[in-house]
Amino acid sequence: MNAFALIFLLMNLAALFLLPRRWTPLPILLGACYIPALQLIQLGPAHLSVMRALIAGGLVRIIMRNERLVGGLNSLDRLVMVWAVWMLVSSYFHKDQSAALVYRLGLVYDAGGIYFLLRILCTSLDDVVGLCRITAILLVPLAIEMLYEKVTLQNLFYEAVGDPIGLYIRNGTVRAQGPFAHAIIAGTVAATTMPIIMVLWRQSRKEAIVGLGACLVIIFTCGSSGPIMSMASGFAALFMWRHRAQIPLVFWIMVASYVVLDLVMKEPAYYIMARIDLVGGSGGWHRARLIESAIEHLDEWWVAGTDYTRHWMPSGVSWSAEHTDITNHYLKMGVIGGLPLMLLFMGILMQGFSAVRWTVQAVSQRLSKHQFTCWALGASLFAHATTFISVSYFDQSFVFIYLTLAAIGSVYSNAPMKSRVRLSTSSLGDHALLIKRT
Repeated sequence: MNAFALIFLLMNLAALFLLPRRWTPLPILLGACYIPALQLIQLGPAHLSVMRALIAGGLVRIIMRNERLVGGLNSLDRLVMVWAVWMLVSSYFHKDQSAALVYRLGLVYDAGGIYFLLRILCTSLDDVVGLCRITAILLVPLAIEMLYEKVTLQNLFYEAVGDPIGLYIRNGTVRAQGPFAHAIIAGTVAATTMPIIMVLWRQSRKEAIVGLGACLVIIFTCGSSGPIMSMASGFAALFMWRHRAQIPLVFWIMVASYVVLDLVMKEPAYYIMARIDLVGGSGGWHRARLIESAIEHLDEWWVAGTDYTRHWMPSGVSWSAEHTDITNHYLKMGVIGGLPLMLLFMGILMQGFSAVRWTVQAVSQRLSKHQFTCWALGASLFAHATTFISVSYFDQSFVFIYLTLAAIGSVYSNAPMKSRVRLSTSSLGDHALLIKRT
C-alpha cells in the first residue's frame, strides 16, 4: 500500500470514530468509490485491503458505542448468517482445506461485515435516505474521473496509488474503469445504484438529477453492454411501482415467455443473451456457454463446490491455471460452496424482495414517499439480481449489493409486525416519520 492510499485509509478510519452515526457510511463508501482493491496490507496469510480495514474500524466503533441492530435480528439477517456458516463449512470438502478456509473467511468478512455494519448504522428510513444521498454525491467525482480517463487514456485512481494500468480498448472503444478492477464492474455499480438515487427524486430533485447524471456518464464511459441492461432492469422495476398490483401477472408472463423461447430456439433460451450487443464486442456467448457448461458438469460441483473449472470453457484466465472465467455470480457461489451456497444466496435475494413487498404493504398510504423508498431499494436489488447472470463481483463492488440488502433489512425491521402502524416524528426532521413495531 503506497503513501497516498495509507493516508487516505488513516483519514477515513479517523472519520469512522469522529463522525455522528448517520454520517458514518461516508468513509466506508469513500473507500469503495476511490481506492482500487489491489491496495493491500499483508498480515501473514491475510490480505488487508482498504475496505477490510474500514470494516474493522467500523466494527470497533459500534462495539465502543454499543450500537445495535434496530429491531433485533430479522429473517434476512438470519439468512445472511446461515449463508456465511455454509460458506465456511464448505471449505472442508476442498483439497487444500486451510487455503479454502482462509479464502472463505475473507469473503464472509467482506459480505457480512458490510451488511451488518450498515444494517446497524441505518436505524430508520431517514438514515436510508441519507445513505442514498451520500452515494449519489460520491459518484460525481468518479464520473468526472472516468470521463477524463476515456478522453486522455489516463486512470487517475490507479496512478495516485502508484499502480498505473493499461486501459481496456475493445473494437476501438475505450472502456474506462475508474478505481474498479474492470470497466464492466464500474458501469455495473452505476447502473445498479440508479434506482437508489431515485429515492431522492421527491425530496431533493437537484441532487437526484446530479446523481443520475453521474451514473449515466459512468455507464457511457465504461463502454459495455452489460451495465446498459442492468440500468434497464432497474428502471423496469421502478416503472412497476405504479403497477405493483400486477407483478404476479408480469412474473407468470415472463415465465411463459422463457418457456416459449426455449421451445422455438435451437439452443437453450438463455442463449438469447448471446444476441444482445449494444456497444460492440459483447461477451454474451461466453456467458451463455458458461451456464450450459456448469449444467453439463453439475456432478463435479453440486455438493460443496469444486477446485477445477478450467475444462468448462475453451478459454481460461491469466490469474489461475485451475479455473475459467466465472462471469456469473450465482455460478461463482456454486463453484465456491456448491448448490447449497448458491441456493442460500438466491434465498437472500428472495428474502430481500419479500421484505420490500411486506414493508410497502405495511407502511401507511399517508407515507407514499417512504413506500417508494422501499420500492426503489427493491428495484436496485432487482438490477443486481439480473446482473449476477452475466457479471461476478470480484473487487470492492461487493459493497453495493450488501449496502442495498442492509438498507432493505433496516426498513424491514422498522416495519410493523401487525397491520397497525404507529407513527412518531423522527429526530432528523419534522417531515420524517419513524415506523415502529406495535
